[in-house]
Order: sequence, then structure tokens, then C-alpha cells
Amino acid sequence: MHNSLFNLPVVTQITPYLSQRQMGELPILVISHPKVRAAIALQGAHLLAWQPAGQQPAIWLSDKTPFVSGKAIRGGVPVCWPWFGPAGEPAHGFARNQPWTLTAHDENEDAVMLTFTLESNAQTKKLWPHDFTLLARFRIAEHCEIELEAWGDYEATAALHSYFQVADIAQVEVSGLGNSYIDKVQDTAIGSAADGKQTYPDRVDRIHTAAEDCSVIHDRAGKRQIEVYHHYQSDVVTWNPGPELSCSMADMPNDGYKTMVCVETARINKPMKSAGETPARLGVTLRIRNK
Repeated sequence: MHNSLFNLPVVTQITPYLSQRQMGELPILVISHPKVRAAIALQGAHLLAWQPAGQQPAIWLSDKTPFVSGKAIRGGVPVCWPWFGPAGEPAHGFARNQPWTLTAHDENEDAVMLTFTLESNAQTKKLWPHDFTLLARFRIAEHCEIELEAWGDYEATAALHSYFQVADIAQVEVSGLGNSYIDKVQDTAIGSAADGKQTYPDRVDRIHTAAEDCSVIHDRAGKRQIEVYHHYQSDVVTWNPGPELSCSMADMPNDGYKTMVCVETARINKPMKSAGETPARLGVTLRIRNK
């Protein structure tokens, strides 16, 4: 799936490093830069791929996800907003299913910068009554920076639901998760981990309520670490569906769980509060270190 995004025919060459292409029903922006390549769907302002030069892909994308208008994409970095999880319909909010607009872009020898905008409309008003302007800013470079900025007067829960590519989940450990979590596999039981580390022997779905500002994915089989720096977060969510749930999901390969882990930058227990001239923000910076 990853390579197929970059092999799509160019519909519009926007700048030397930026082109628009089409995947199924969805327009995709592809960044082909000497230092990095990446892809972002206009639906959801959804990062689908990020791969610095000389590295393996960092972002996991399901081979079975449909690219259908209005249907959530499985993998990448979905923007979950203005609610997280099953707090409303559709689950994880509507921002990831709406078409966004590319409203600004710039590039230089190090990076490509993109801004996408989503504004309240007749469709969102049926789901959520508030007026809003939502900006998603990306700096695609050797490091990847994403920032969500929400304007209006309301509270919202949110997550940057990042899926990361790993070589073998059985050899993955995530550190920096703090000592307390809500375990959604165990009926939201409160759990604790003295060392702030987590492995993935089976399904994992946890909201870490006292995580450090940097989570580190130790991908031993892939001989690298992915550093996930969280900004403006109140929580960090970790998820892997495990074999049973993976097999039950139509948009995920049966063995999909073996090569992915979600480490999500979230505002769940402390909602984002937007007011007047003071927007709410949520952000993440991704870095790769080879071992």
C-alpha cells in the first residue's frame, strides 16, 4: 500500500515537491522531496505515509482500507475530533471523514509545510451544533510535525491517532507511558505500570493518564526507535487489536496487528477548550533513531 501511493499518476503538479493524485474516490497530496516522502489525504487531512530518505516507512497503513468518500481510512494519522471513541456518531468524531481544503503551502530545501482547513457546515451541524474552524498544520521533513488548532467557543475531546509501522509487535516495547492507565480491554479498570513500559502479547487498549511528554517505540526487530513527542496533550493512548480483533475487522488484514502499534496524542480526560480569540491546540512531533 505504501509504495502504491507514490506510484499513483500525477493529476496536478502543484509545486516541484508537491502533487495531487487520486486513490479510489479520494484526492491525495504526495510530497516527493530529496529528504522525505509523504502522502496526505484531503479527506480528514489524514497523513497516510511519512518516510525520511534512507529509512523504512514510519507510518502503518492497512492494505485493506477502502479509499471511499465519507468512510474512515484504517491507518495513518487520523484526526479524531470533536470527540474520541464512542462518545458520539460517528465514532472518533467527524473530522476524519470530512473533506478538508489545502489553504497554504510552502517548501524549502529541508521541508514541505502544509495547512489544511475544515469549517463547520450543514453536515457537521447535524452531528454537532457548534461553529468552528479547524486547522491542521504539517511540517514534513526528516522529522514530522503535526499541529491541530481549533477555533470557536466549545469543548472537544480529540486525538492524533497515529499508527506506526513496526517489524514485529512481539518484539516491541513502548516506554515513557507513566504509571497509571485506564484499561479499556478490562472494562475501564484502572491499572498501573511502575516502569511506564508496555509490551504487546495480546490486544492492548489503554488511556495513559500520566504519560511523559515523549513516548518511545522500541522496534527491536526493525533495529530502530520511533520517538513520539506529544504537545498540549492530557493523555496518551496505546492500541493494538491483537489477533482476534484483527481478524474481525474488514478493513484490516488478519495479520495486520503484527506490524503496527498506535501511540496516540490525546485530550480525553481534559478536553480541549476553545474560546474566542484563544484556540485550543494538540500536536505531535515524530523522529526516527536507528539502533
